[in-house]
Amino acid sequence: MRPASFDASALGLLLPLHLYVAADGRLRGFGPTAAKLLSQTCGGASFFDVFEIRRPSGILDIAGLQRVTGQRLVLSARAVPMTPFRAIAVPLAVGQGLLVNLSFGIDIMDAVRRHALTSADFAPTELAMELLYVVEAKSAVTDELRGLTLRLQGAKTVAEEQAATDALTGLRNRRAFELALQRTIDAGQTFGLMHLDLDFFKQVNDSLGHAAGDHVLRMVARVLTTETRSGDTLARIGGDEFMLLLPGATDPTRLVDIAHRIISRISDPIAYEGQICRVAASVGITMSGFYHPPEAATVMQDSDLALYAAKHAGRGCARMHRPDSATLDVGP
Repeated sequence: MRPASFDASALGLLLPLHLYVAADGRLRGFGPTAAKLLSQTCGGASFFDVFEIRRPSGILDIAGLQRVTGQRLVLSARAVPMTPFRAIAVPLAVGQGLLVNLSFGIDIMDAVRRHALTSADFAPTELAMELLYVVEAKSAVTDELRGLTLRLQGAKTVAEEQAATDALTGLRNRRAFELALQRTIDAGQTFGLMHLDLDFFKQVNDSLGHAAGDHVLRMVARVLTTETRSGDTLARIGGDEFMLLLPGATDPTRLVDIAHRIISRISDPIAYEGQICRVAASVGITMSGFYHPPEAATVMQDSDLALYAAKHAGRGCARMHRPDSATLDVGP
């Protein structure tokens, strides 16, 4: 397939969020919606000056991008802050570079509001058309999101999947997390476990309302998703409580580093309808190597003890619990 021989308007109609990345790694073409979102000065710029590949990590040049063609990617665009993209890259004819197609994934509603997108910005065959109709028919953001959740569940999700998902954040719920933890233990797989609780979340709800609180929870879920791997299990287990199951994570230093990155990102100000929401996070950590053998109820209880110690230490920090030496201070 040669980009020059494929009618640009037809390609834009089919894939309005596509990018053409030439063999030299520079952006040489855009679908109409991609052009609308990105600065006009991006044409001819290096792909990696415009985008950062968040997942898989470590891809910094065109050769690296070519190695992950066909895989699911998560990107952020420097010119489009607060809007993560899902993407897939496919190779064109030899020497012709790559075609990269973007989507908003579960963040489509935020993207529509933030960038004033309309039905003309999506392919006519996309399910997004029906979802946008639902959004436009609602008068309040909360009603819009609830309608979207019901539409998605009815169209694409089986009953078992519905029962395992937190509707607000898209993460697993408590029961699904407990089942995943038990399966990991039964399989004899090592793991790290984190229990995260938001600090000052009640103040957001009290001062800005529950819609703002819901927005904060979605943003926290986004941070957890981008700071972990696709094989990790992330769950919202309560109002502002989350748990993370990290299979194969057996290095305490690495777990602490992950916790500190998450705490740092969650402490960043979160914008909501002209207001700033400020929360922090406390994290309790434990890992399967501390137990012989691990039991689900025990490791969850000990992660809760570590979380309590983090709260007691002043919040916005992480603590690690190991049965043989109680709770360890792992720094701010």
